[in-house]
Amino acid sequence: MTMVETSPDPEQRASIAELGQLLETAVLDLPDQYRTVVMLRDIEELSTLETAAALDLTEQNVKVRLHRGRALMRNWLFVRAGEKAKTAFPFMGERCDRVVGCVYARLNGRDRTTSDYPAKKS
Repeated sequence: MTMVETSPDPEQRASIAELGQLLETAVLDLPDQYRTVVMLRDIEELSTLETAAALDLTEQNVKVRLHRGRALMRNWLFVRAGEKAKTAFPFMGERCDRVVGCVYARLNGRDRTTSDYPAKKS
């Protein structure tokens, strides 16, 4: 029986730490009205009702502020990611073609697997 290492390697730990710093900065840069709602809902995991009661807001207002706060954070993160944001999800070429081929085969009533298609070239 072999044991599989499940703890992150140093590179993964560094990436996780860097991502944590980015998210923390994104939250802290939000205007107060959005930051408090995001903190209570996403970080403290309070319900919409609990957040509304804590901040003396309506539930609808909490939902609006949470949505706007998340949008501001998303934009902040994309600005910092720069050009790399556009390449985060690249077209997978031949692999994508194999997957699409399998989907079409199933839609046409043929049960094909990805192994029925040419292997990805290195």
